[in-house]
Amino acid sequence: MRSLAHDLLSLGAVFLRPDEPFTWASGIRSPIYCDNRLTLTAPAVRTRVEEGLVAIIREHYPDAEVLMGTSTAGIAHAAICGHIMGLPMGYVRGSGKDHGRRNRIEGRLEPGQKVVVVEDLISTGGSAIEVVEALREAGANVLGIASIFTYNLAVGLERLAAAKVKNVSLCDFEAVCQAAAETGAIRPEDIERLRHFQATLEF
Repeated sequence: MRSLAHDLLSLGAVFLRPDEPFTWASGIRSPIYCDNRLTLTAPAVRTRVEEGLVAIIREHYPDAEVLMGTSTAGIAHAAICGHIMGLPMGYVRGSGKDHGRRNRIEGRLEPGQKVVVVEDLISTGGSAIEVVEALREAGANVLGIASIFTYNLAVGLERLAAAKVKNVSLCDFEAVCQAAAETGAIRPEDIERLRHFQATLEF
């Protein structure tokens, strides 16, 4: 986990800025911002990410029959993992199409199939839970989520637990904070400020 944290920091896929917080689309002011799409542009890191996701799926969800990516960031990772594992994949749109068959779920999915959702990032958990609920409504047996990174925000953990959704991530907030302190990207004393945000969403 610490090795991947260094990879994400070196790519600029994760930014820590405790003195100048970012504003997320939700309006939350955050000292951390994550763009895991950049892992796709770095072949060595991409390989470690996909091998890591495959290892998670094989260990935690050994009965997986189908991989479903989240739109849009999880699609490429689900496709690569599906190729490595020899499993079918598809993806779940944020909303149904307004033309054609108006699908929200793209790819073949049979009722009762055991599905793992492949996600790049877990923050407050809302979008990931929506994907899981869409798959459950379609009759899928959702085993859980395999993700690249989680903020491990208290609110996100509570929402996932309430929705009975399991998530296993390759890297997390704490690992990135420790790696950033090791490289001098942040001051060691900033870590407690970052942990406060993680627990309260206040910064």
